[in-house]
Amino acid sequence: MAQPDCRRPGEEKVATHVVPAERDQRTVELSEKDLPLHCPAPGEPLWSRHPRVFLDVTRHGAVSCPYCGTRYVYKGAPRNAH
Repeated sequence: MAQPDCRRPGEEKVATHVVPAERDQRTVELSEKDLPLHCPAPGEPLWSRHPRVFLDVTRHGAVSCPYCGTRYVYKGAPRNAH
């Protein structure tokens, strides 16, 4: 069954591609247009949301959310550190 779209007007989905993973853990591939990254994503259903946390996926190329375990993988162009 498809989940309802709970985004606010004008919000876009953060994930560009969701990849199936082991143990029901989601893996989300991101590009530079998806930054800055925060979890939960705006498109997540309200019942599954946890406190918003901003994650630095560009430093190591991948990061997992400490609340839900969603793994984010950066597939965009390398970013310069400031």
